[in-house]
Amino acid sequence: MGNKLKNLGLIGLGLVAGVAGSMQFDALAQRNNTGAPLPVEELRTLADVFGLIKSDYVETVDDKKLLTEAISGMVASLDPHSAFLDKKAFKELREGTQGKFVGLGIEVGMEDGYVKVISPIEDSPAYKAGLKAGDLITRLDSTPVKGMTLDEAVKRMRGEPNTKITLTVARKDEDKPLLITIMRQEIKVQSVKSKVIEPGYGWIRVSQFQEPTVEDLAKKITQLYQQEPNLKGLVLDLRNDPGGVLPGAIGVSAAFLPKDVSIVSTNGQLPDSKATYIARREYYGTRAGVDPLARLPEAVKKVKMVVLVNSGSASASEIVAGALQDYKRATIMGTQTFGKGSVQTIRQLSADTAVKLTTARYYTPNGRSIQAKGIVPDLLVDEYEDGDGLNGLRLRESDLQKHLSNDKDKEADKSNVIDEQEEAQRMAALEKKRKPVEFGGKEDFQLAQALNHLKGQPVKLSKSAKIESKKEPTINNPDGNGNGDKK
Repeated sequence: MGNKLKNLGLIGLGLVAGVAGSMQFDALAQRNNTGAPLPVEELRTLADVFGLIKSDYVETVDDKKLLTEAISGMVASLDPHSAFLDKKAFKELREGTQGKFVGLGIEVGMEDGYVKVISPIEDSPAYKAGLKAGDLITRLDSTPVKGMTLDEAVKRMRGEPNTKITLTVARKDEDKPLLITIMRQEIKVQSVKSKVIEPGYGWIRVSQFQEPTVEDLAKKITQLYQQEPNLKGLVLDLRNDPGGVLPGAIGVSAAFLPKDVSIVSTNGQLPDSKATYIARREYYGTRAGVDPLARLPEAVKKVKMVVLVNSGSASASEIVAGALQDYKRATIMGTQTFGKGSVQTIRQLSADTAVKLTTARYYTPNGRSIQAKGIVPDLLVDEYEDGDGLNGLRLRESDLQKHLSNDKDKEADKSNVIDEQEEAQRMAALEKKRKPVEFGGKEDFQLAQALNHLKGQPVKLSKSAKIESKKEPTINNPDGNGNGDKK
């Protein structure tokens, strides 16, 4: 069982470390030897093109660069989530799933072409240096930010530990730009946040499924019940959660569901890709013999729940939403999710490189495929009171070129393929017109509607939901008494 988890532990962003690279390489080599013969003519063509570039191209090209790009293009041609990981990409992937990275420690966005500080992470180098929410970063060292994408700017701010970067910062109420020098350090990010929204009602946000997520969730749930022993309702916030490691999704689901129920199943070519994962410690525990959910308050299995999702909720977050929806354990609220229903496995090729390969589709407990479709909420609620804002304009899985098809619902694959660069530019222009939602904040409209539902009060549904159906959906109470709530 342990090997299976390590082998299939990638959903969206993540990997589960622990399978030796040599073991994976040997398995791949053996599979190639027993498969179909290699296409000699095509390989000869590849060699001919390689030779032509070496002899005729205007400039000398390094052999390693050519071969690496050939491998990268071959893997990338399969689907949007398969990729060759060079040394830097592989390092970043491992750091992301472990909940740590080297950088400054700020959550950022873009505004008017500049990097905007959304929030400095507490006790991070940026926090200690005095960066504040709302600051606009206009230069990174001597390089202007204007014209960079957010991804390019983030890469420049990251780097090696104990190296410095100087930020030029424009701050409201300051006449002159500020020069702030920060030393890059390893940043540890906690993927789970929680708070009591108001007496009797709690909010838990999972921003990404990392290796420590299940343990972090257990701590946050325990803290909530220490503050509110008689918790009446709980909101699990998965909005803009892009996914992560599979054990994290199983563990988060298991926290709210009965023991040993099915959480998700997978199916692919390999025998070990045909599996069912259940709510049991060996499927989500990161340390042998330790069950991070063992001491949770029993009440958390029955507390009335709402799960908030949007088009940025993908992969592992869709597994959680799908499982809680299938078992009618929670009301799913918000907008339709991203629709990434595939599993990626990391096959390590060397100490520093690997291939991230789509190896299976996954299915909810009721056998639904989420691929290119997503989770449709029980209650459709827009991001803002007056509409869905940017959420309704974001790319989804079905918009991506070469996306994997939905093997259960062919209607899910009907979409307009969108140019990602053009869409990013359009989104950046629209972001200027609308203040981003602070999840869990006072102006969080969807959270307010989730609270209304938990209290049995009217919920303001999306205008599109009203157009699609005159009759609003009936939701089974999560306590299983069979009495539906109608809104």
